[in-house]
Order: sequence, then structure tokens, then C-alpha cells
Amino acid sequence: MPPFTLNYVSCPDAAGGHRMAYAQWGDPQAAHVLVCVHGLARQGRDFDVLAQALLARSALPLRIVCPDVAGRGRSDWLADPQGYQIPTYAADMLALLGQLHGQAPVATLDWVGTSMGGLIGMVVAGTPGLPLPAPVRRLVLNDVGPVVEWAALERIGTYLGRGGRYASLEEAADALWAVARSFGPHTRAQWLALSQPMLRPVPAGGFELHYDPAIAVPFRAMTPEAAVQGQAALWSLYDALQAQVLLLRGSDSDLLSAATAQAMAGRGPRARLVEFAGVGHAPTLVADDQVDAVAGFLLAP
Repeated sequence: MPPFTLNYVSCPDAAGGHRMAYAQWGDPQAAHVLVCVHGLARQGRDFDVLAQALLARSALPLRIVCPDVAGRGRSDWLADPQGYQIPTYAADMLALLGQLHGQAPVATLDWVGTSMGGLIGMVVAGTPGLPLPAPVRRLVLNDVGPVVEWAALERIGTYLGRGGRYASLEEAADALWAVARSFGPHTRAQWLALSQPMLRPVPAGGFELHYDPAIAVPFRAMTPEAAVQGQAALWSLYDALQAQVLLLRGSDSDLLSAATAQAMAGRGPRARLVEFAGVGHAPTLVADDQVDAVAGFLLAP
């Protein structure tokens, strides 16, 4: 496995600030930066396979940065659970980009966002006037768009923040699979690799999930009416995108409908749509066809 380094960036908040962790792959001086941002209850190590594949295929130096969004993985937990929302996450990404640019100038900026990470990417790429080191050139939206189906949010709410304690990695992986079957087919080895970074050991023995259960607090306060009201703002962000957009969709997704995906292909940046059969929400980007789709888009001249 190519080595990655674990790094931190300080992010401001009303409670005095927090640190966001990120894994950095590739050349730390590369001017071409790819930011990969995970889904709601996941963490940045979800992109290990994709990062290694892109580095192996890229003809030019590449710096790949995979943050743990606040409250997940090795990032700090927030003092105020109401901070676990997109505006905080987008502000944290601006702090991250500022630090990366200070370490080595960023000339080309790309983004891969799975679910929540895609929404953050839409905010970062679609909001005019943000202090980005470079405009987002290519944006991969992995099974997410301006319309998030309410039934999917209800499904996610049945397990978000309710993790328990597990005696072993295998037991934890089985429990995670029970709520993640929509991710589609995985080998046992693939699923164990995706599950291990989701866990942290506890002093009494065993493991627990590596995220703050309080990320569920603002999520559970959402209403169908609020979700509908947010769609107009998200469509406005999407229509404002100047980046080239690749839209990935699991053909069985309950979060990104086929109708929304087709609308995204026909308006604004006119996303290039790729669907994966036998997969729901959301593709994990470890299967060969999924990696090929992302690599072909990001690494094309």
C-alpha cells in the first residue's frame, strides 16, 4: 500500500475551534489537488482504494486529501451538536484548502464527494466569492443531488448514532453490513477493509464506532418541509457550478432518484451520468468499474 500521512487542520467555531484530520496521499508538493469527502456516517479512509488507483494511473504528480469530517474518524467531536451541518463542514474545507495552498500552491482542484461529501462539494464549488486557491475543475457527485429523497433519510435515521460495542472487527463488520447492504456487492476482504477504520478500541475491550453519536441530533430535527425548502437552494448551487460534473448513481438508490439524476444531466453543468447496476446508496468506489469511471473522468486530459 502506498503510504499516506495523517495530518490535521485547525478550524474555527464558537466553542474555540476544533481539529479536522485528513489523510494525504501522493506528492505533498503537487499542484494538482484532489479532495475526497465521505458520506454522513463514514470517514476519509473510505477512499483508500480510489486514492491508490489514481496515483498508480496518473502520469503527473497528484496530491489526494481525504478528510474525516468533524465528529468522524480522527477529527475532534464538536462541543455543540448543532454544528454538525453542511455550513460548518464547508467552512472546515475552506480552512483545509487554505492550509494545503500554504504548504504548496494549488493550481488544479478536483473534488470527489460521496452523499454528504457531494453536498459539501456543491457548496464549495457553487458558492460565488469563496476564497478557494483555485476553482473546482472537476466534481464527482457520488449518488447525491439537489433532491434527497425523504424515504432514504428516514432509513438512515433508523441507525445513525445508534452504534453499539462490538467484541471483534468481524462482529462490527457484520453489524455495519446489516445497515449498508445497499452499498452493493463486496467481498469479505473489501468489507473488512472498509469497516476497520470505522472502529476504535475501547478501554474495557472490543470496539465502538469511530464517530460522535451526536451527529444524529440535527439530522433527526429535519422535517420533510425543511428538506423540500432546501431543494431550491441546492438547485441554485448546482446550476451555478462551473466545474465539469460526473454524477454516479446506484441504479437501486433510494436517495438519488432516476428523475433527479436525469434532471441533473439536462441542466446547469449537464452532469455526465454513470449508473451501476445492483448497487443502491451509495457506491463505495472500490469495485473496478466504479474506480474506472472516476479515474477516467478525473485523469482525462
